[in-house]
Amino acid sequence: MHLIDWIIIALYFIISLAIGLYYYKKASGNTEDFFLSGRKLPWWLAGLSMVATTFAADTPLAVAELVGQNGIAGNWLWWNMLIGGMLTVFFFAKLWRRAGILTDVEFIELRYSGKSASFLRGFKALYLGIFMNCIIMGWVNLAMGKILLGMFPEYVNNGNVIYFLAGCMFITAVYSAISGLWGVAVTDAFQFILAMAGCIILAIIVVNSPQIGGISGLQEKLPDWALRFTPQIGGETGTSTGTGGILMMTVSTFLAFIGIQWWASWYPGAEPGGGGYIAQRIMSAKDEKNSLLATLFFQVAHYCIRPWPWILVGLSAIVLYPELSMADKGLGYVKAMNDFLPMGLKGLLLAAFLAAYMSTIATHLNWGTSYFVNDFYKRFISPGKSEKSYVAVSRVATILFMVISVIVTMFMTTISGVWAFVIECGAGLGLILILRWYWWRINAISEIVATVTPFVVYAILHFGDFGIKFPETLFIIVPITTLAWLVTVFITKPVTEDKLSIFYMRVHPGGIGWKKYAAKHPHIKADRGYAVLFIDWMLGIILVYMYLFGIGKIILGNLPAGLIYIALGTVAGWIILKHVNYLGWDEVVQKK
Repeated sequence: MHLIDWIIIALYFIISLAIGLYYYKKASGNTEDFFLSGRKLPWWLAGLSMVATTFAADTPLAVAELVGQNGIAGNWLWWNMLIGGMLTVFFFAKLWRRAGILTDVEFIELRYSGKSASFLRGFKALYLGIFMNCIIMGWVNLAMGKILLGMFPEYVNNGNVIYFLAGCMFITAVYSAISGLWGVAVTDAFQFILAMAGCIILAIIVVNSPQIGGISGLQEKLPDWALRFTPQIGGETGTSTGTGGILMMTVSTFLAFIGIQWWASWYPGAEPGGGGYIAQRIMSAKDEKNSLLATLFFQVAHYCIRPWPWILVGLSAIVLYPELSMADKGLGYVKAMNDFLPMGLKGLLLAAFLAAYMSTIATHLNWGTSYFVNDFYKRFISPGKSEKSYVAVSRVATILFMVISVIVTMFMTTISGVWAFVIECGAGLGLILILRWYWWRINAISEIVATVTPFVVYAILHFGDFGIKFPETLFIIVPITTLAWLVTVFITKPVTEDKLSIFYMRVHPGGIGWKKYAAKHPHIKADRGYAVLFIDWMLGIILVYMYLFGIGKIILGNLPAGLIYIALGTVAGWIILKHVNYLGWDEVVQKK
């Protein structure tokens, strides 16, 4: 690191704080301004904020690890989540925006009635807003700490890395507390552009280094399995050799990922039907059309724009650092940063990683605080106060959650299998999160059962030593959970008629599941055109996968195949945009 590197990093921090100060007044009016930017975000800003949030400091390292272990095909462990993401675009984005709520947890008392609804809302506010949120921030801190340890071994060690992380978090918490979601979203856009620029520059430098010799040299030096775009179906799950190999899936594993996981399991940032900070950005959009376009843009950017610079560095690391163990393949990314970046660019890339880290932390601070203030403090502890007092509490809570997450980080060393654990413990919950919008009979007790049952089945499977591993466990957890909450639906009382009528009149979801209420309220113009929405869902999946593969083929030198993929994706996108102006919401709601 030279003086110019430190100047670049200092400028990054100054700009981030300046944006927060600039948006101070916009966030000071009420909690809607603080947590949802007054519902005035344009689609491109809301979409960029979603992408920036899901780009954490550990994301490039995680992709490099997947590529180092299983080649390009290793990314299907997260590429499969696109199917559920596209479902959110066309079937749920407009409903979240139309609901007019502040958080997705508030939805519980909009949709359900009784003490069970109040209990579920309060429980989720604390469980998701404090417990899960601080655990996630702690994990993000660990990843950023690994980067600092790798880049500054002369300054940073295991004993003092927590102080560097606390400093970064403090700056993030300050601008988040000052500016609310407006500042977080605008800072996200700045940070995402900076982070992607840094990653692209690193990929170009590493691939064109003498050790690699450009794309052609990279292809010559890599085994065939590393360049395959799709996993091999059949055989045993895992790598073919001790030094890496094509991702091999059994038929059951493939079906679990493609046929079950995307709709059945709850996972932060990829919740079936939307939710969490994705729903927060959807609800902050100007209107329903902007909410749909923001979510569509997020899916395209998340899967098509972001991964290829990381994949190229991950492929190069296979050649450059063959001594790395399978578990440490992700460290190849940090090693490449240290070994190939010249003066100035090292500071730029470190600023890029800080940007990725801080955009994720800022969102989690704002999102977690929204749960605590809106769905617990305001709802149960201190209702009826002024909006400015709730904004003041929100700012204090933001700083407090920052402190808690730093403390949590101090007691964390690793989270082995956290990805699989979270998916398994939310397996079966996803279907009820989808159907509660489209079937009037779902009630709060059934959602409570769907939330608790996966934990019980998970504990039995893992502590009972049945020898069943993830993702095959989904074939057991999902049916048991689904059966449990379906039985609960039919043996418990439905939501009160008044509550269901209010929900229908506000959201008017339409579909066969609300036929009974459509007859009761004929003056409500329910949504229509679900057949076209199903077509758009399929086209959206084609759009993203075609662009993803097309960009990859072009980068790897296969221009004809790449252009064919891009052309197919463009046709799918053109049809979707034509439909966007025809279906998805009605003019009455837009005028309201």
